[in-house]
Amino acid sequence: AGGYADNRSGAVSCTGHGESILKVTLARLIIFNIEQGKEVKEAVELALRCMAERVRGWGGAIAVTPAGRWAATFTTERMAWAAAEQGALWYGLNPQEKFQDKLSH
Repeated sequence: AGGYADNRSGAVSCTGHGESILKVTLARLIIFNIEQGKEVKEAVELALRCMAERVRGWGGAIAVTPAGRWAATFTTERMAWAAAEQGALWYGLNPQEKFQDKLSH
């Protein structure tokens, strides 16, 4: 529940407790953090922390910058995610998981 994209700053897709995500405009908040100079992972973590503190909401997001820097971060028990980068597929489900496979052409 929630997405935002700006060609100059990046793109975000959110999932989790939809009402909480919308109340804090989570995707836009993540992009704002990136625009303020935060690295992608930190931008997502800060926004998720804000959502937890303000509305007691849980969720996750995948964010990517125009330069290709990305993060998949969540506060829920698990979140299925995947990202492709330079011939590699990165993916995970549980906290701290980050698996990699080669993409075939």
